[in-house]
Amino acid sequence: MLKYQTEIFLTLVLVIIMIILLLLSKKAIQRFGFIRSIEANRRKIIFKLSHLLIYVIAISILAIIWGVDHKQFAVFISSVMAVLGVGFFAQWSLLSSLTASVILFFNHPVRIGDRIRILDKDFDWTGEIIDITGFYVFMKTDDGRNITIPNSLVMQKGIEILEKK
Repeated sequence: MLKYQTEIFLTLVLVIIMIILLLLSKKAIQRFGFIRSIEANRRKIIFKLSHLLIYVIAISILAIIWGVDHKQFAVFISSVMAVLGVGFFAQWSLLSSLTASVILFFNHPVRIGDRIRILDKDFDWTGEIIDITGFYVFMKTDDGRNITIPNSLVMQKGIEILEKK
């Protein structure tokens, strides 16, 4: 009976720590987004990614608290990672767009409403950024076309900011 009390106590401590981490990460992302004038939709993407990371870590710790065998747990995690690795390798653009989205959120000076020119020898894309999501940048060109550009391509191409919002 004492063993279960210890596991329940540690589970409660983990839940409290997880709630505190979720609140702190939300507050930190909001503060960072406010300082850098980042749109609410872009902040939501980072909220979801940070919460996913916290949940995965908490579930892993919870499995250890409740006595899941380390070898079985390692086999399970490596199997899940192998499946995810194969899936992301098959959809490499998906993984690179998600990574580029996080980089765009924290380090890129482009914001919604800015007029930009994408420097490419084959295309002349000049226009206003309409939206930035987890995978794409939506742009309305000067000639009225709506263009969807993967975030990974935005990171690869040079961008000239013509005027800020």
